[in-house]
Amino acid sequence: MEHKHKYDAQGKQLCCTPQEEKIYTDANAKKLLEKHHNNDGHNHKHSDDDGHNHGSTDKSTFQMFLPAIISFVLLMIAIAFDNWLTQSWFTGWIRIIWYIVAYAPVGFPVIKEAYESIRKSDVFSEFLLMSIATIGAFAIGEYPEGVAVMLFYSVGEVFQNLAVTRAKANIKTLLDQRPDEVTILENNQPKTVKAETVNIGTIIQLKPGEKLGLDGELLSETAAFNTAALTGESKPDTKTNGETVLAGTINLNTVTQVKVTTAYTDSKLSKILELVQNATAQKAPTELFIRKFAKIYTPIVVLLAVLITVFPYFFVDDYLFSQWLYRALVFLVISCPCALVISIPLGYFGGIGSASKNGILFKGSNFLDVIAGIQNVVMDKTGTMTEGVFKVQEVNLKPELNKDEILKLVNALESQSTHPVATAIHQYVGEIDNSIKLENTEEIAGHGLKATVNGKELLVGNFKLMDNFNISYDLDPSTIVYTLIAIAYDGKFAGYITVADSIKEDAQITIDKLKALGVKTTMLSGDKSTVVKFVADKLGISNAFGDLLPEDKVNKVKEIKAKNETVAFVGDGVNDAPVVALSDVGIAMGGLGSDATIETADVVIQDDKPSKIPMAINIGKQTKKIVWQNIILAFVVKGIVLVLGAGGLATMWEAVFADVGVALLAILNAVRIQRMKF
Repeated sequence: MEHKHKYDAQGKQLCCTPQEEKIYTDANAKKLLEKHHNNDGHNHKHSDDDGHNHGSTDKSTFQMFLPAIISFVLLMIAIAFDNWLTQSWFTGWIRIIWYIVAYAPVGFPVIKEAYESIRKSDVFSEFLLMSIATIGAFAIGEYPEGVAVMLFYSVGEVFQNLAVTRAKANIKTLLDQRPDEVTILENNQPKTVKAETVNIGTIIQLKPGEKLGLDGELLSETAAFNTAALTGESKPDTKTNGETVLAGTINLNTVTQVKVTTAYTDSKLSKILELVQNATAQKAPTELFIRKFAKIYTPIVVLLAVLITVFPYFFVDDYLFSQWLYRALVFLVISCPCALVISIPLGYFGGIGSASKNGILFKGSNFLDVIAGIQNVVMDKTGTMTEGVFKVQEVNLKPELNKDEILKLVNALESQSTHPVATAIHQYVGEIDNSIKLENTEEIAGHGLKATVNGKELLVGNFKLMDNFNISYDLDPSTIVYTLIAIAYDGKFAGYITVADSIKEDAQITIDKLKALGVKTTMLSGDKSTVVKFVADKLGISNAFGDLLPEDKVNKVKEIKAKNETVAFVGDGVNDAPVVALSDVGIAMGGLGSDATIETADVVIQDDKPSKIPMAINIGKQTKKIVWQNIILAFVVKGIVLVLGAGGLATMWEAVFADVGVALLAILNAVRIQRMKF
């Protein structure tokens, strides 16, 4: 299948640069260029054999360095013949042919790339600059320098390939997590089939050490799973009968049975893989600027090189064409922007890889930039800072009512909701009475549930729901700390149920680390104000607001943004999706979080640990720091050597350092983020 790029009206390529595509292809990381965000201007597709396979994707390190080794050996022999072991026969055409042969292994592939780039309307590529500079060196008789420049450039490219391969390793771990085949039970007999063909409801048999291919519900009594691939957490996760088990997790002990609940393409792991692959296409503003800058900068440098060659003719008395051409060629080598074009995307790519290794998924490198400068973290309470696992504490109903009957009605109505409170009531009351017929069931956002039972109205929710339906009650809800579930039946207040949630063990560490980073914290929740204030006071969160509807959360975030301050919102529920979309960075808790919130969010925390919030900010800060270090290094060194080259004070050897040397230093710096502990 032919590789199809997208071009603008002037024929300029809009998608991945030839240099970037070549590096990623040679590094066997081409899949990371395949999928792009719908609105990023990248609507081309790659395949494994798309006509751009400039280097074998399964080359060993030695094979990648082999052309450079051959070129280096021939160059060293030639230099020895020129300077130390003078040979009478090593002159004229023999000498020229020898240097051409030394040049060929490293030079011809680059010249071919330059030709391919010109065919795609990308005339002023790095490949063309290096081709002109080295062929020009041959033209003026500087054969050793011509070979040396291309040799070092090619070595630099190999190091770039290796750096991308290393950066890719963290993400490849994720991409390799899901098995292609699974063992299903058909008439109680095990059968191996393709995972993508398995239907919902099929039972998968999972042996110890095997990976689960699809999301499902555990049928066995208990089982322990390794979830490190999804969450970055190495501690085994024990599941019990009926709990959800995600694709990509590894069964640790006994043979286990799992009933498939989600199609292959809709599994949580599939969404993670899509997020990670799309992330490499979502470019940060810095990265986009460097690309645009390189497109303008390179033609200008070529023009300046021409002027350096020709312009002195009119002003210099002892003008020598070969001398000024040499200076221009030095100028061209120095100007090659590969240090910026490769090291900056590599820095962001490394940041995304480090985050994914720790169970944090960024949907694009642009969000690494934004999160690095976040001033406010606004968070939901339930499921974000608390476990989201409620337990009934007290049932207080009017004595004249039949307690069991009312609880059965409440249980039946709450079965229509996925809220953690509904689960707590179900666990307390027990099995749902299927003889209860609910009519006109309605969920009122931010308030609760309403239905008609036996011709009578049943209301279950917070006390705002009671107020809306003019139900009078004889208590002050603000005096009770726990979360309150108010009940009204047949137009009368029937009583309430209290439920409580526990604070996550790393919630306190999270707030302390955010304060250390200088980030302000705010808690917004639909839960009652007394509960929200209690949790906020315990954690040391300065601003906390409860009894909020989804639109109230949106308004609170708007108030912060009105102060020209950046906001990251962390949530896990469907009701959080609007405010997640509004914030500068939306962060979703991916384990307990709803699909709607995960879809809307910019960053997904896979293990629901709030301590990953400051970690994500720190990864963003370190990534941005490394990127700017590389930008400054490249501009300063190149700027100095460009001036020296134009003035005739720098040779090709200084030019090689300014180009390949700086590129290698920048790449080594970019790779550092993959070794950092966060």
